[in-house]
Amino acid sequence: MSTLYALAEQIEASAIGVAIAESRYAYPIIEGIHLIGLSVSVGLIFLTDLRLMNLFMKKVPVIDVLRHLRPYVIGGFIAVFISGGLLFWSAAARMLDSPAFVAKMIFMFFAGLNALYFELVIAQRAPVQESHPVLPSSVAVAGVASFGLWTLVVVCGRLIPYLPTWG
Repeated sequence: MSTLYALAEQIEASAIGVAIAESRYAYPIIEGIHLIGLSVSVGLIFLTDLRLMNLFMKKVPVIDVLRHLRPYVIGGFIAVFISGGLLFWSAAARMLDSPAFVAKMIFMFFAGLNALYFELVIAQRAPVQESHPVLPSSVAVAGVASFGLWTLVVVCGRLIPYLPTWG
């Protein structure tokens, strides 16, 4: 762990890390982009999850919801990952000290696994592809898991400034 922390300190102390952290405008602009990307991507994921749980847009086939929203979700995530990387770059060691950041990364990992399994396995099954009126329970389970995990990612992200260290 000390090697990882030393690497994080080097990243944070790099010219780019220092420039972002010390700039009057860079950090807040990057953070704004991060929050906008997050609202687009996670907001649309929540709408998709509500459809998967059969709580919203019940008459719209799941496959249509996925096909229409996917480009915007991906675009939002591109903004989130680039801006999040830059924010991390400016405070890497501090982030590793934060239990909320570590929890956020863990929940994000599991949310990504859930999304990958859904896209590659569940969404490829005939009931989803053929817009059957009754979908397998695995569709709703994937929606519940996604909704819960992304909620935890957002909550942990907001807790980072308030839980700055493990102590």
